[in-house]
Amino acid sequence: MAVVLPAFTPLEDSLFLTLYARALDYRRRHPILGDAMADRLVRELDYDYDQLRIDTNLVLNVALRAKKLDQVAARFLARHPDAVGVDLGAGLDTRAFRLAPPPTADWYDVDLPAVSTTRDEVLEERANAHVIAADVRDPDWLDSVPGDRPAVIVADGMMAFLSEDELVALWNRLVDHFPSGEIAFNSYTRFAIWIARHARGTKSVADLVKFPGMDDPRAPEQWNPKLQLIREILLSREPEVAEFPPAWRRYHRVASHSTAWSRTGTIVLHYRF
Repeated sequence: MAVVLPAFTPLEDSLFLTLYARALDYRRRHPILGDAMADRLVRELDYDYDQLRIDTNLVLNVALRAKKLDQVAARFLARHPDAVGVDLGAGLDTRAFRLAPPPTADWYDVDLPAVSTTRDEVLEERANAHVIAADVRDPDWLDSVPGDRPAVIVADGMMAFLSEDELVALWNRLVDHFPSGEIAFNSYTRFAIWIARHARGTKSVADLVKFPGMDDPRAPEQWNPKLQLIREILLSREPEVAEFPPAWRRYHRVASHSTAWSRTGTIVLHYRF
């Protein structure tokens, strides 16, 4: 029997766009992320996924950016097994299950109360995994997160729903809270934001987009002097493109020769502090 969901706001409802994309990736012959739990959740939750009108390009980009964020977090946890992991706007992402952090690490999934309640209902408990029911813009939620250990912080899809001022304030709170760490998130250029507001696959969240776009990956270094860019991950240049369907594989191979062209697609930015 399908799990009946509570009434979500449009912002909370946006989690289904990425959840369904990860499930559709799993069903592909050659999945990029291979998130079996996402597929299980999609089959169990009572939701009209057809209304999302997700296309192949969105499925590929959502899966690949999630994999890149997983890689950043996994490498950090391997170097810092006592670290704190934080997933901002986690939705029903199963990153903590995909990563399986060591028992010495603590993982925190942060999202709005209705989403967090649903997480608790549909995902099994994991040792040292915690759910925080809060708006990430609220400064008080960090009080429940240890601030004396290195941290790896990821955000998948959340950036578009915050204004630049809200994002700057959030990053500053995070950098000030932890002694050191890394932050990775998928970013959007101004052109990519325009596409997100008009493309068929993201039309369901177009009215929620607040971020104006960021063309310079070093811009966050001006938000806080401790932030330092480690890498701009242009998905067109990542090896997993070899697993894309032929038409999209050819497109990304051509795009990979141009940084400006590659930036019109999905980008993952990775910083240390």
